[in-house]
Amino acid sequence: MRRKNSLFLAVAASIFFSAAICQAQFKSGAQSTALTLPRISQGATVTQRVGLTDITLHYHRPLVNGRKVWGGTVPYGAVWRAGANENTTIEFSDPVTIEGKPLAKGVYGLHMIPAENEWTVIFSNNSTSWGSFSYDQKEDALRVTVKPQASDFREALAYDFDNVTPDSTVVALHWEKLAVPFKVGVNVNDAVTASIGKQLRNTGGFTWDGWDDASRYLIENKGNLDDATKYVDRSIQIEERFENLLTKSQILNAQGKKSEATALEAKALEKANTFQTHVFARQLLQEGDKTRAYDVFRTNAQKHPTEWVTHVGLARMYSSQGDFSKASGEMKTALGSAPEPQKAPLQALQKRLDAKDDINK
Repeated sequence: MRRKNSLFLAVAASIFFSAAICQAQFKSGAQSTALTLPRISQGATVTQRVGLTDITLHYHRPLVNGRKVWGGTVPYGAVWRAGANENTTIEFSDPVTIEGKPLAKGVYGLHMIPAENEWTVIFSNNSTSWGSFSYDQKEDALRVTVKPQASDFREALAYDFDNVTPDSTVVALHWEKLAVPFKVGVNVNDAVTASIGKQLRNTGGFTWDGWDDASRYLIENKGNLDDATKYVDRSIQIEERFENLLTKSQILNAQGKKSEATALEAKALEKANTFQTHVFARQLLQEGDKTRAYDVFRTNAQKHPTEWVTHVGLARMYSSQGDFSKASGEMKTALGSAPEPQKAPLQALQKRLDAKDDINK
């Protein structure tokens, strides 16, 4: 019995000593048990948002300090804490995919098994331990294999977010001359749809624009049109405006109800001010619907003949048609009554027209 106890104490002391070296505060390798003092491997936190999903890493940063790291300080074939001191943790605020494999939202202990040509990245349901000493494979939530890559030298271990796109990023461990990347994917539309429902039950649902924004997001991102209709109808019920009537017309158009969409669009434009009408016409022009865009520019000019912005609209219309002489004349008229902050950008457009350069491109 004494022999077993002695063996246990020796193993425990060895683990404690190894842990102390990883966060040594004194030259002897010891650490204070009474005071909070600076650690050699300092703590760090990095966060990246993808869509509405936050990815957050908490870790400690060991230094190379002249050591042989891979296959030395960090041995091949053994589970490693992917940092120093307490568990390196990674948190996802929504469900994600790791290298294409699904992983639920939550906080995970991040461990790795290094090898010369292929690494195993481990996401453990246990995120509150010290290092990898008590790591248990039965607690794995996910394992993926990735290829290490040569990288610029890093004295201190670091995690970076590379190749950020609207629905993914690459998390990469960098240390010494090596990088270990793994791709995190996010279903942005699912995350946003879930978030919209919650926000509309809070202050986002108190005004017409919250419901209209929710509807427009679903339309523009090919979401559920029934939900989009429900949201915009609620917006119109709160306050009927150009914005939500136009949104409803876009839903009807997407549903193939062309005549209803056209009638509602006309009703929306009756409520639009000069700038809203101008912006709508520009949107049509950018979408390539020139005939409708020209009609809206002309109607705006007829309704508001003294407004400078309507002359900008006519300048854009003539520019699109290749009639730079008329376009230049309309821009000069706009410059005569435009507010001072607008004069510089309009003068820049004027120069382009004089050079016969289409200002819509």
